[in-house]
Amino acid sequence: MTGNINDLSRYSQDDGEKLDLIKDVLREFNPVDLVKCYYCKPSFDMDVSESSRECDDVGEELHKSHVVLSDVKLSIEDSKIPEPEKYCPECGNEYPKEKVFCPDCLVHLKWISDKIDVCDIKSEPEFIFNGQNNYESFEDLLNKDNLLKINEFDFTIDDYSAVLHDIKYQAFMNFDNLVKENEIDFDELDILEKIILFAKSFVKVEYKSSGSELGYFESDVISIDDRQIDSLQITTLLHELSHFLIQEILIHVLCKLLDCSRNLFTESLMIFILSYDHFTQLIDEYAAHNVEGRFTVFGFQDYSSFTQIEQKMKGEMTAGEIEITKSIGNTFALSIKGILESLIDREMREEIKEQFLREVIDRPNYRALEMENCQILNDEGFIKAIWLILNEGCEAAASSIDKLASIQGER
Repeated sequence: MTGNINDLSRYSQDDGEKLDLIKDVLREFNPVDLVKCYYCKPSFDMDVSESSRECDDVGEELHKSHVVLSDVKLSIEDSKIPEPEKYCPECGNEYPKEKVFCPDCLVHLKWISDKIDVCDIKSEPEFIFNGQNNYESFEDLLNKDNLLKINEFDFTIDDYSAVLHDIKYQAFMNFDNLVKENEIDFDELDILEKIILFAKSFVKVEYKSSGSELGYFESDVISIDDRQIDSLQITTLLHELSHFLIQEILIHVLCKLLDCSRNLFTESLMIFILSYDHFTQLIDEYAAHNVEGRFTVFGFQDYSSFTQIEQKMKGEMTAGEIEITKSIGNTFALSIKGILESLIDREMREEIKEQFLREVIDRPNYRALEMENCQILNDEGFIKAIWLILNEGCEAAASSIDKLASIQGER
C-alpha cells in the first residue's frame, strides 16, 4: 500500500444516524432557564413558554397524581417486618437471620454484611491472541520481513470483524467469571457498580485521591478519582476504557498480520504507536470522547483533551487533515461502542442518564455538538487508515528501540 492521510478523504461518508441525532437536538434547543418538576425528569429541549413539565399535571397546584412522601406515616416499627440479614448466593433472595438455607435453591445462606464490594474486587482480565510466532525482542518483532508484511497489509474487513468478535467474546468470559467467582447478584448493583464491574472485565481498576485528572489509562490499569460524583465516574471509566479498546483492537490486528502471540512486546509497541505523534494521539482521543459522549446526556459532551492536543500542534497539520483524524476516530468509536453496547444495554443506558440528571446541576451546552465531525470511513478507507497507523508507527518504532524498551520497563 502507498498513500498519505489526505488520500483517506476520498473514502469518507456521512454518519447519517449521528447527523440526524445532532440536528434533532439542536433544532429543539432553546437556551432558556430550565424549569424542573421535582416529580418528573427535567427536559432540556422544551420551550418553557409552551410547557415546563414532562407530565400531564400542569397547573398551579401540586401534582395531584404524585404521592407526597411527607404524608406517609408508616414507620419501620409499625411494619413489624424484620430486616433481612442473609441472602441466597444462587438466586439473591434475602432472608431473616434465623433462616439457614434457601428452600428454592437448597443452598446455605450467607450474611448480607459479608457481601463483597464491587470496588474491592481484584480482577486479572486476559485478552489472548496465540500465533505461530512468539517474538521475545523488539528487534525480532520489527525485523525486515515483518515490516514488509505490515506494509503489504494482507488484512480485510472480515478479518477486522473477527478481531472485534474475539475481543467481545473474551470480555464476556471475563465478566462471567467475575460474577460467578464473587457470587454477585448483578441486578442488585447500582449503575456505577455495574459499570465498574464491566470495566474490570477489560482492565484493572484502581482509585486515585490526588491530582486534577478525573482518571487515566496506563498499561492495563484505569485509575479513577472516586471523589467525583457517580455520573462522572461512569463517563470517565467509559472514556478510559475506550483508550484500552482502541489499543486492544490494533494489537489484535498486528498479531493477526504477523501470525504472532500477544505479549509485552506487542503491547509496548502499540503504546508507542498511539502516543509517538499527534496524528495517532488525535485519533485515540477523539474516539474516546466520541464513545464517552454516547453514554452522556446531550449537552454535556466534552472534547477538551482533543482540543489541548490540537492547540499544541501549531500548524503541524492542516484543518483538513485534522478532520480526517476525526473521521478515523469516529469509525473506531463505532467499533468500540458496538463492544460496549453488547454489555451496556438500553436499560442500563437509561440508568446512566437518570444518574446524570440527578447529580449534574450545570446547564447543558449544545455547542460542542455543532463542532462534531459527522463523517466515517467506508470499509476500504478504514482498512487503509489502520494500515497507515501501523505502517508508519512500526517504521518509527524500528528506529526508536530505546523508547520501546523504556515503555516496556514501565509496565
